Amino acid sequence: MNAQPLPGATPRTELTVRGLIIGIVITLVFTAANVFFGLKAGLTFATSIPAAVISMAILRAFKNSTMQENNIVQTVASSAGTLSAIIFVLPGLVMIGWWNGFPFWITFGICATGGILGVMYTIPLRRALVTDSDLPYPEGVACAEVLKVGGGDDAAAGSEESSRVGLLAVAAGTVVSAVFAVVVATRVFAGNVAQYFRFGDRGGVTGYDFALSFALLAVGHLVGLWVGLAMLLGAVIAWGWAVPHYTMLAATAGAAVDVAQAAWSAKVRFIGAGTIGVAAIYTLAKLVKPVISGLTSAMASSRARKAGQGATLPRTEHDMPIGLVGLISVACLLPIAWLLGDFSLATGLGDHLWLLVIGGLIFVVVMGFLVSAVCGYMAGLIGSSNSPLSGVGILVVIIAALLLMLGVQAQTGDTGKGMVAFALFATSVVFAVATIANNNLQDLKTGQLVDATPWKQQVALVVGVLVGAAVIPPVLDLLNEAYGFAGMPGVDPTRALAAPQAGLISALAQGVIQGNIDWSLIGLGAAIGVALIVLDEMLGRTTRTARLPPLAVGLGIYLPSSTTLMIVVGAIVGWYFDKRAERGANPEGTRQLGVLLASGMIVGESIIGVVIAAIVVFSGKSTPLALVGDGFGTAAIWIGGIAFVLVNAALYRWVARLGRTVA
Repeated sequence: MNAQPLPGATPRTELTVRGLIIGIVITLVFTAANVFFGLKAGLTFATSIPAAVISMAILRAFKNSTMQENNIVQTVASSAGTLSAIIFVLPGLVMIGWWNGFPFWITFGICATGGILGVMYTIPLRRALVTDSDLPYPEGVACAEVLKVGGGDDAAAGSEESSRVGLLAVAAGTVVSAVFAVVVATRVFAGNVAQYFRFGDRGGVTGYDFALSFALLAVGHLVGLWVGLAMLLGAVIAWGWAVPHYTMLAATAGAAVDVAQAAWSAKVRFIGAGTIGVAAIYTLAKLVKPVISGLTSAMASSRARKAGQGATLPRTEHDMPIGLVGLISVACLLPIAWLLGDFSLATGLGDHLWLLVIGGLIFVVVMGFLVSAVCGYMAGLIGSSNSPLSGVGILVVIIAALLLMLGVQAQTGDTGKGMVAFALFATSVVFAVATIANNNLQDLKTGQLVDATPWKQQVALVVGVLVGAAVIPPVLDLLNEAYGFAGMPGVDPTRALAAPQAGLISALAQGVIQGNIDWSLIGLGAAIGVALIVLDEMLGRTTRTARLPPLAVGLGIYLPSSTTLMIVVGAIVGWYFDKRAERGANPEGTRQLGVLLASGMIVGESIIGVVIAAIVVFSGKSTPLALVGDGFGTAAIWIGGIAFVLVNAALYRWVARLGRTVA
């Protein structure tokens, strides 16, 4: 049964029950995969493109399917997939020992209420950052092209073959990356190629670490060459200067890998935090004018509809009425207030209940909107997969901690775990708001390009949020029990999920509240960020394509080198693949198949990660699939490394040939 169109719209299949059901099923898989991948690598991936391809394959069985209905499916799936970025904050409550697991209803409440509030924020932001903006939205545009190629009854001639080939590329990437991940779990293939070493008379330490990860290589392909090179610059700053510098100052004895990782964790990450914070503030300053313009435009549209002129508005301007947006937003604040109040009592801060509830609500509303604007802008600029959520979260948690110090600590002198926990809790609600606004603007850009009705997409976004909010808590519990998170007391560091952002954000909250944070490191990072902003602006004005996004450089500084370096490799591989595609018979189609292949690689490895986590939990063994012991380590590195290179070369070669066969 189809939803009724607004006045002035042509009746067509768009928001349907079957589309919502398909979107929900895809959501269950992609959200679980994204949670695992985000905790492992510190990055989440955009699920729009693979969801669109799967949707097209399913809806082909229905005669009246359209690309707009396919768009609804990918909208549901992507909204839930991006909500998984809540893992950049929420595991911090387990890391500091406040939670032992993830209570379902509290975690669901944070994700659902914050996520729906984020959907409401996307409505005025859509006008500012999509309709009246020239931002490229790489993933949103790519998804629109996929939908146009094979989107249903209204697709062009030959689209059925293009859709079949596209699905084949996604399936190949998924299967191959999943199989490789399984072999890595058997320990026949090594999971990474790393070496750390000392140099010089003063005992400086540095090293490199390439994760043999199809998913990370694929992320590099998707974010593009210049973002990859910017992350490489960040890695050079971190591992070519900062880690050697601080290890020489400390002159610490011990294994090179332990010394290097300790310097990176205790010092270098905070430099990256300062760089990312400055980049986020600069982005926000650039957004003030377009956001005000978007709000003005949204209110003008609402007045036109009330005056009976809704039919004169194009289909792509039919948002939810701004009055309804306001009511839903207020309705979301009621359960958020209850969550804040309940948590303040649990942390022993009940004497300041009303201050924390009212102040927390103001914090969520204001910071949520500002962070949504920043993240939406950056997603439009460089893609959701490299969005600044984690970096902006650093600013949010510092502000939350400072406000707690002013409002509560000044009166009580409390620097305990409860204060830190409340700062993380409030930040997680803001994060839920921002994650949705971030990726949903990509969806709304896709909708604009395929003539979708915004209000129908906005309904689909809410559905996706609710489904994702229900999936995230049990998956987090599963992964916590199977692996644990790095830095937790008693956890095996060789198996623990890195959760780098959650670790950094919880460390910042503790440092600010307990007064032991090294502000000089953050200040140094901020100075680097200012220099990068100047350099990036100069490149933008003097070159056609060269850019070094400061945010990406900051990510390169504070993400583990195992993550950063393989993303850089992927960016170079993707650039080379696209350059070769330009010399072929079907350059655009070949490039798009490369994007679909990369999307499949991410999905396959991430899903297998969740499956293996379940096996670990139910078997009670840390490496239940292992076929060889530690003595096979050197051989596993050579075998795994060679296999990784050969398999990727074969996959990209095959996709290039496949692209030439589809006109």
